[in-house]
Amino acid sequence: MSSKQEPKGMQPTAKRKLLPRLRFPEFRDAGKWEEKTIGDSCDTFSGGTPNTSNKEFYGGTIPFIRSAEIDKVQTELFLTNEGLINSAAKMVRRGDILVALYGANSGDVALSKIEGAINQAILCLRHENNNVFVYQYLARKKSWIISTYIQGGQGNLSGEIVKSVKLFFPHPREQQKIAGCLASIDDLITLETQKLDALRSHGKGLMQQLFPAEGQTLPQLRFPEFRNAGEWEEKGLGELLEFKNGINASKEQYGRGTKFINVLDILQNEFITYEKIIGSVDISDSMVEKFSVNYGDILFQRSSETQEEVGTASVYLDKERTSTFGGFVIRGKKIGKYEPTFLNKLLKSQHIRNSISSKSGGSTRFNIGQESLSAVKIFLPSTQEQKKVADCLTSLDESIALQAQKIDALKLHKKGLMQQLFPAVDEVSG
Repeated sequence: MSSKQEPKGMQPTAKRKLLPRLRFPEFRDAGKWEEKTIGDSCDTFSGGTPNTSNKEFYGGTIPFIRSAEIDKVQTELFLTNEGLINSAAKMVRRGDILVALYGANSGDVALSKIEGAINQAILCLRHENNNVFVYQYLARKKSWIISTYIQGGQGNLSGEIVKSVKLFFPHPREQQKIAGCLASIDDLITLETQKLDALRSHGKGLMQQLFPAEGQTLPQLRFPEFRNAGEWEEKGLGELLEFKNGINASKEQYGRGTKFINVLDILQNEFITYEKIIGSVDISDSMVEKFSVNYGDILFQRSSETQEEVGTASVYLDKERTSTFGGFVIRGKKIGKYEPTFLNKLLKSQHIRNSISSKSGGSTRFNIGQESLSAVKIFLPSTQEQKKVADCLTSLDESIALQAQKIDALKLHKKGLMQQLFPAVDEVSG
């Protein structure tokens, strides 16, 4: 067992006993849960990093787990036996509890999915009875641990702090019952997440087949009724859209008035409607008309820190309300004949994204202009075929959204269950 000493500056307090709000029937008369610290109830140890200048220590078969990889099944680095023996790196087993001490994910906790070596930025915990119970408990206390101990933007914990955290423990059989219940929900969440990933992968593959690849005028996959409909027609975006840069208002004008579309609205939405728009700007009616955004218009991200993101597009699909758009956005006003949901999907396809981003310029920031967007070439079928393709992809989007909602509901159910199966966090934070 690890040391039972309190961290420096902390005084031991009398142990308390508490009960959760919800208990399995067979344990309702089993008495109160007993308070223990992590250090009292778990074996604990951290690791170290082999000398990075010694090439003989790296490139072996031992996974080297760093703080951002505590929940991964694969690591970037591998150690040799020499690297493990000649350093403070320590081996962990599959199922050990790993706590990230340093870095952006400081405070994260996971059950190790692999056997490997850990560095000094990770604390390993092994509970005497049930690792899963302690893991679930610690995961629930993560927000409290971070708010209590990570201050001043340092983003670091210490092993002593983690070992001082107090939890309440029931009888080992009750620990097992709770752990099994929550693990079954985790398994279901994992299964549903795999389904979501499969749907997204299917959608990505479908887009690659329903739109022409680079250098092609026809897609690989076509609906039966359109297989003899002829070639898709090449168009420049300038034939379909009239481009204009957005509003640059003074800071006093923002926060009230007419909704205006900004970069986040483009990046965070598959398509844009009035109620989804985050910001607003107070401008005259004439300015609203001049910078209007109506159904079927396409909004492009004008500037980005990465070339891959510049020119990202999203369509405006609100038929009832007019919006405006901000200075980091280029509006493509609909002047040609196209199905808006089809063009929205086409502009998000990898081939067209590559075409747009390749026309951007810059070094620290990448920018794209109206003329460059006008010159982007696309291929369009008839509006009937456009609608068929768009309806297919939209239906898949709806299935993806429903699956994501299902996962969110499961996570919410688990959160509510944990609030009742464990004593309240504010009761155990002392």
